[in-house]
Amino acid sequence: MARPDLTARLLAQRALRDAQGRRRTRRTVDRRDGVRLEVDGRWLTGFCSNDYLGLAQQFGVVNALQDAAAREGVGSGASHLVCGHHALHEALERDVADWLGYPRALLFGSGFAANLAVQQALLSEENDVCVQDKLNHASLIDATRLAGARLRRYPHLDSEGALRQLKHAPEGAAMLATDGVFSMDGDVAPLRALSLVARLQQALLYVDDAHGVGVVGKCGRGSVAAAGLGVAEVPLQLVTLGKALGGHGALVLGSEDLIAHLAETARPYIYTTAVPPPLAASALEAVRLARRDHWRREKLVELIGLFRSGARAHGLPLMASDTPIQPLLCGSDADAMALSQALEQAGWLVGAIRPPTVPDGKARLRVTLSALHTPEQVRGLVDAIASARDRLAATATALPSPPPLPVSA
Repeated sequence: MARPDLTARLLAQRALRDAQGRRRTRRTVDRRDGVRLEVDGRWLTGFCSNDYLGLAQQFGVVNALQDAAAREGVGSGASHLVCGHHALHEALERDVADWLGYPRALLFGSGFAANLAVQQALLSEENDVCVQDKLNHASLIDATRLAGARLRRYPHLDSEGALRQLKHAPEGAAMLATDGVFSMDGDVAPLRALSLVARLQQALLYVDDAHGVGVVGKCGRGSVAAAGLGVAEVPLQLVTLGKALGGHGALVLGSEDLIAHLAETARPYIYTTAVPPPLAASALEAVRLARRDHWRREKLVELIGLFRSGARAHGLPLMASDTPIQPLLCGSDADAMALSQALEQAGWLVGAIRPPTVPDGKARLRVTLSALHTPEQVRGLVDAIASARDRLAATATALPSPPPLPVSA
C-alpha cells in the first residue's frame, strides 16, 4: 500500500492557500510603546490588539510581575496537583471569583486549554452533545471534537435555532456553549434567551466571555453579569487574562462541585505545568485595576462612538457592534489584504481577517480599540481607511477591462 507523502500534501495545501490569498505570516514586533509598535524598522499605530483596557504595559502590572519574579523565580516547577499551585494562583482564583460573583475559579494556561478541559471532563458519554453558535471561537468547536461529543451548531445569535438543535439531539447530557462577545463580529450573545433554552432542555449553559470580561457591563463584570445572570443560569463561564486584562492564561468559574470536578479530572489541568507565579501576580494587579478604573471603560465607550460616527460619515461598512471590536467588511480576501497593506504604508497596523477564521465572502478589517488610543488617533484611522478605500477603488476603475469572451457557435 502506498501511503500519501505528508510533505507533498502540505506543499499542495500551501500552494492552494497562496492561490486563494490566504497565506498567514508572522510579523515580528521589535518594540512596543502603548498602542505604538515598531515593525520592520517602522513605528506604526496599532488597531489590532486585544489589550482593550491598556493594562499590558501598565507600570503597576509590570512591577507586580517583576517583584514576584525576584521573590519566587520564573516558573512554577510542576503541575497544580503536584507542587506547582502557588499562593498567588490561589489569590487570583479567589479575586476573580469574587469579582464576577461565582463560588470558585480554576486557573489554566490558556483559554484553548480551558475550553478543552471543560468539555472533556463533562461530556464523557457516547450520546453527550454540545450545541454551539455557528460563529463560536475555534477552541470551543475543537474542544467538542476532541472530547468525542456530538457537535450541533445553530445560526449565529439564533436562540430558537439552539432550541431546535437541543430538541433533536440524542438523549445524553447536553451543553449549550456560546461566546459572550464574538471575537470577529464584536456582537453579544442573547444570553437571557439562551439561558431559558438551556433550562427548558436541561442543558448546561457555558459562556466563553474572553472578549467581554473587563469591558462589558457594570465594573467590567462581563456579558453574563450585564444580562442579569449568574451561576444559577450560567453554571460555567470562561475568563481569559490575555485580552482586557493584558496578561496570559484563563480561568473557568462555576459552582464548587463543577470546579472541583474539573480540578480532579480535567486532563489539560492535571497534565500541564502551572502558570508561572509572576504572571498570576501581574494578573492580580490587572484585576484590581480593571475593577477600580472605571475611566478605562468610559474612555472606550467614547472611542467606540467616535469611530462609528466617523465611519458612518465616510460610508464605511459597519457591523452591529458596540464593543471595542469594530469589523469593517471588505468582501473578498484580496480587498481586505489590499486595504490592510495600504493602511500599513500610511502608518497604521490593522489586521485583515480572512477565511477560515470568518465565512467565505466575509473578509474584513478587524479594528480593535484600546483605552490607550486618543481621539485624534481614532479620527486619523477612520480618515486613512476612507482615503485608502477611495484610492483602491479608483485604481480598480482605471484598470483596462478584459477582452470579451468569444461567442460560441
